[in-house]
Amino acid sequence: MNPRRKKRLLFASALIGGVAAIASLLLYALNSNLDLFYTASEIHLGKEGTGIKPEIGQRIRIGGMVVPGSVKRDPDSLKVEFQIADTGPAVTIRYDGMLPDLFREGQGIVAQGPMTEFAVIDATEVLAKHDENYMPPEVAEAMGKKHEKLTYDEPQVQGGSY
Repeated sequence: MNPRRKKRLLFASALIGGVAAIASLLLYALNSNLDLFYTASEIHLGKEGTGIKPEIGQRIRIGGMVVPGSVKRDPDSLKVEFQIADTGPAVTIRYDGMLPDLFREGQGIVAQGPMTEFAVIDATEVLAKHDENYMPPEVAEAMGKKHEKLTYDEPQVQGGSY
């Protein structure tokens, strides 16, 4: 093989190797920032069709309605714990920070963070709906009730009314 062909072959090999290395680093970076969306029912039962459930330690986004009576706040810090549900079992969300102004019981939210235990999410971000008719599209699709509110049994107050 003459030296000119050898140089071209070496250059082409280096170029292909460089492009492959860049593509693999790019895919790795995108994969590590990927947050899959789940509903509370899908965490317990798995995705419909595949049965895939999130693993402990996996970062996920979860959407649903805040279960009335489930919000517990720590009086000494910004820590809050609450449950969200769609049409099935509830999932516990733990969050340390300022909740959105629109956050309240019975309203739709989306939380993002790692699953630290089965059906327990340590949220790094909590997003609330922006108006009375809004529900996150993923939640609405998963629940099959595009613009309907879920109704929960209100907890009974003992000892009279307010």
